[in-house]
Amino acid sequence: MGKFIISTRSNGEFQFVLKADNGETILVSEGYTAKANCHNGVAAVKANSTDEGKYEKKVSANGKHYFTLKASNGQVIGTSEMYETPQAGTME
Repeated sequence: MGKFIISTRSNGEFQFVLKADNGETILVSEGYTAKANCHNGVAAVKANSTDEGKYEKKVSANGKHYFTLKASNGQVIGTSEMYETPQAGTME
């Protein structure tokens, strides 16, 4: 699946980034006030990433493609980077 990297934002919140084996960023999380909640977010990605129904494909105002991954409760777990084509932004 890649590698999860947890870091602290300048505002003190924690976030994770999912990196592909080639080092490219796949997914960036929302901010978490507690590190334990950030770890829970990583677990949520692992649990939900195999369900295509949890992905919402979107197009930004500049025409770039991206996706969000949602938990069972509908909350966004993370947002992908921007891609030129919809196929480039798959988690396969």
